[in-house]
Amino acid sequence: MDLVRDVLDKQLVGRDGAKMGRVDGIVAELRPGLPPRVIAIETGPVTLARRVGERAASLVTWCIAKIAGARYTEPYRIPWSRVRRIEIDIEVDVDLADTPLGKYQRWLREHIVAHLPGSR
Repeated sequence: MDLVRDVLDKQLVGRDGAKMGRVDGIVAELRPGLPPRVIAIETGPVTLARRVGERAASLVTWCIAKIAGARYTEPYRIPWSRVRRIEIDIEVDVDLADTPLGKYQRWLREHIVAHLPGSR
């Protein structure tokens, strides 16, 4: 499997069928004398910004902390063992409502999107 091609930037779909964002990062464990082992996938704006560079990640972290609070700056990791199927979307054995992603989406909907013209 080509992780970058087959996993990175794919849509995450939870157990309940809810879209959970995209795979923004892959977390691997480096082991001496053995090939790396994938242990998790990450999603979140800070992880995505980290792909551009550390300065971008710092700026995004600062902005999120100022707007929504520091608790929303941490990327969300899904253990590789919870990945169920890799096709067009990545299906994971996780419920969106039980994750920080669900709370973050709710916060955005209530505090940002609800105030945009035509959002209702």
